Amino acid sequence: MFLFLIKRLIQGFFILFGVSLLSFLIIKLSPGSILDQLKLNPSISPQTLKELSQAYGLDENPFIQFLKWFKNALTFNFGYSLQYHAPVWDLIKERLPNTLALSISSALLSWLIAIPLGIYAALKRNSLIDRLILLLSYSFMSIPNFFLAFLLMVFAVKTGILPVGGTHSPDYTSMPKWEQIIDYLKHMAIPLIVLTLGGVAGLVRLVRSSAIEVLESPLMEYLEAKGAPFKIKLKHLLRNMLNPFITLLGFEIANLISGAGLVEIIFGWPGIGTLMLEAVLAKDIFLVMGSLYIGTLLLILGNLIADLLLAINDPRIRDRELGRNG
Repeated sequence: MFLFLIKRLIQGFFILFGVSLLSFLIIKLSPGSILDQLKLNPSISPQTLKELSQAYGLDENPFIQFLKWFKNALTFNFGYSLQYHAPVWDLIKERLPNTLALSISSALLSWLIAIPLGIYAALKRNSLIDRLILLLSYSFMSIPNFFLAFLLMVFAVKTGILPVGGTHSPDYTSMPKWEQIIDYLKHMAIPLIVLTLGGVAGLVRLVRSSAIEVLESPLMEYLEAKGAPFKIKLKHLLRNMLNPFITLLGFEIANLISGAGLVEIIFGWPGIGTLMLEAVLAKDIFLVMGSLYIGTLLLILGNLIADLLLAINDPRIRDRELGRNG
């Protein structure tokens, strides 16, 4: 297992380097820079712009500039944001909790709803309840998240049931702690519903298909013929349909930052998604690179966790990855 882990960590490092380099080159090749906005300000002299360019290494060879940035990024020093006049890592740390709160909550709710619903649909396949579950799944899959977000936003504004926009009310600081938590959850409710409905719609079909495949396997036929109790059959069902969902779990971890980006922008939720949009529009190269770096780290971490869980659940995968025979 140790060799398996070392192999994955080495692969992860090269992936991190390659994605960061590619992202950096794409940003550098795009026209303009963050200094272009400063050039429009008549109070800033060309000498000042030149000094800023030298101070942030914007006038260096792009590859040398990237190597210096990547070396510092290994210790989470992503440089300084000219747009916000603050260290990039401080800006990411400030926004990251909001994104993770929204993403993790929606992922947990999606799985908690989709797994029992998909298994129930598989057990009742071709029945009215199965068709109804599939109909709801296809319906929410066909509705884009941004459109569903706008519908729920209009509903919330018209009814006043839930607040729209931001993470808290204007009088948030004067509230007791428990009211602050409730206020935060109220503001998170609509974005959370949008992400959860979209997640459940896709997961239900996958759970149902995987469960049906296992239910029709010789193992389940044997347990059925033997008269095994439902609890035993459910245990074997869950164990044998586990592998594809462990892989899917890795992608869920990777999407913790990027998955909620569009919804954050629509609802004005101050997370990484809105930060990334502002950074891209302002050509804030260090802020863009820092955000992409964290997203790539989560991708590598998600795949690593999924690979380790797969190796634990199925030793054949571990042996194959390490080149063992038999």
